[in-house]
Amino acid sequence: MRAAALALALAIALVAPAGPFAATAAAQEADPASESREILVMLRMPAPHFRPNARYGGRYDDRAAQEARRRVAAEIARDNGLKLLEGWPMPLIGVDCYVMRVPDGQSVDEAIAKVSGHSMVAWSQPLNSYETLAAPAPSDPLFAAQPAASEWRLADLHGVATGRGITIAVIDSKIEVDHPDLRGQFASSRDFFANRPGAAESHGTGIAGVISAKPGNGIGMVGIAPGARLLALRACFERPRGADTASVCDSLTLAKALHFALERGADVVNMSLSGPSDPLLASLIELGLDRDISFVAAFDPRRPGGGFPASVPGVIPVAEESLPSLPARVYRAPGRDVPTTQPGGRWYLVNGSSFAAAHITGLLALLREERGNAASSAALARSSSGVVDACATLVGTSEDCDCSCSVERAGRRGRK
Repeated sequence: MRAAALALALAIALVAPAGPFAATAAAQEADPASESREILVMLRMPAPHFRPNARYGGRYDDRAAQEARRRVAAEIARDNGLKLLEGWPMPLIGVDCYVMRVPDGQSVDEAIAKVSGHSMVAWSQPLNSYETLAAPAPSDPLFAAQPAASEWRLADLHGVATGRGITIAVIDSKIEVDHPDLRGQFASSRDFFANRPGAAESHGTGIAGVISAKPGNGIGMVGIAPGARLLALRACFERPRGADTASVCDSLTLAKALHFALERGADVVNMSLSGPSDPLLASLIELGLDRDISFVAAFDPRRPGGGFPASVPGVIPVAEESLPSLPARVYRAPGRDVPTTQPGGRWYLVNGSSFAAAHITGLLALLREERGNAASSAALARSSSGVVDACATLVGTSEDCDCSCSVERAGRRGRK
């Protein structure tokens, strides 16, 4: 089987267009100046019964109320020497979020403190920046044996569940939704970078492939949860970083994507990224956790607590399984030499905790198909080192799984 997989990889390499990744307009842009000089200002939405048009208050089409709050935001910006850039309604947490630029020479912290004193401001905060956790891709695309195929007994897992009926929100860079291995796998696709159009990007496309690449089509690879439906939510963009590229996001774009995912009823949210703590994003994640939504995040050992959102209680932190000295709460999954989809209808090998997180996201979709909202991190079977055993995770949900599971299964031995 391994020889056949390698032969398939060689065939892919021979027919794929030259160059490892398709260039994108976004990747050619310099770092935006807004990353260090912009703040978010959250204006309170009044309770629906206090609004003159209460039936529609707080909805995206509540134009009159939004315009009134935008005028207040403009006044706050003018009175504090700031520039109002854009706004976005977030009725699920009762605020309108506005972006304001702090001029050079004025302290960002002082600007936040000043606007926070306004009676209509719920809070203000920096516009934080986040990065995905993919390692540079190797140059050899011929290795096509998926780690999950053998380590997770993927074919056996799909005899139990494929993620059918589960909706997964992939909050990432732009996904190539018409990739031949991904076409038809999406319930929706949204771009939250209105002023930064561009072609499909490698990180988001790779994450989507790990989660839901189509099986049985004679090309490429197989996703962990190919029966699930994805929400392709672009909240990050790719930019050059030396010889590599990095996907970066900010508080507002991530908040827009999270709000959309919650409104559309996502069951699992994949956030293969990391950055500083953020009250706006935390509010949305906590609301989602209260609704029994599973959140999976990449764990970054360079940041306190593994970075945000991996540090949020209830979010499942995941790291590539070969990383050393990880906290006991971190789940380890395959994240090295993983073949996956790439822009331009191609496939490539990828590394990093970003892709380990995508494995766990797919596994949670399988669990949710079998157990509904009862599926959670507590159901993920793992060894003492934190390595997740996918077979042991699913074997207790069905007697049809013919997996040899290495994790102790108290009360479940003999069920294979």
